[in-house]
Amino acid sequence: MLGTVLLSGCGHKHPQAQVPSPPPLPQEKPPATPPSTKKPGDAEKIEVPAGAIPIFEETGIASWYGAPYHNRRGSNGEIYDMNAMTAAHLTLPLGSIVRITNLKTEHSAVVRITDRGPFVPGRIVDLSLAAAKALDVYLPGTARVRLEVLQAPAPLDTGGRWAVQIGSFAEKKAAADLAEHLQRRYQTAQVLKFVSPAGGWWVRVRVLDDDRQRATALANETETVEGSVFLVRLD
Repeated sequence: MLGTVLLSGCGHKHPQAQVPSPPPLPQEKPPATPPSTKKPGDAEKIEVPAGAIPIFEETGIASWYGAPYHNRRGSNGEIYDMNAMTAAHLTLPLGSIVRITNLKTEHSAVVRITDRGPFVPGRIVDLSLAAAKALDVYLPGTARVRLEVLQAPAPLDTGGRWAVQIGSFAEKKAAADLAEHLQRRYQTAQVLKFVSPAGGWWVRVRVLDDDRQRATALANETETVEGSVFLVRLD
């Protein structure tokens, strides 16, 4: 049943590095969490056992995000605080503890994965403002980094709940047309369109049983002239 989806539209201009666009994944109405009272400059202490050995490593480009996502709910249900030591990643289990090292300056920081992103091709992690400052990413906007997973609350290679996210579309109609097409083609999937806090429309597809194999196949078979396709883990 899998096929290629072609959607016409104008080219998408990616946001500036200082304000990437990682729309949070939907949550099932978690309990209300008050806005953070943390003051700018306050550092979150993340405990890591001495001698922890990385269980996964990747190298790539890091960016950072702050406003307009500050004080909005992130993918793990918490209120995103750009002054906390957190980061967004597309596929690592939420709650994973990772060490990130700027390969140019050799500065390192330990952060907690609380959100999904970056939804910009070629980037592997979106840092909070505090983490970006600690890793010398704040001023240049992006940097090449090494990411090492020190702890994870769930297996990295098996299980998990998976979905596909497609965007960003400049016009609502383009997103709606794609969402309608995908819903007709994959009748067992849940297809949602929504607007990002930073602007632009997105389409998200949750396949039957949130199965990784189904989501991966859909992501590989889907193309758009406007926007990009991302495989994301929900949990």
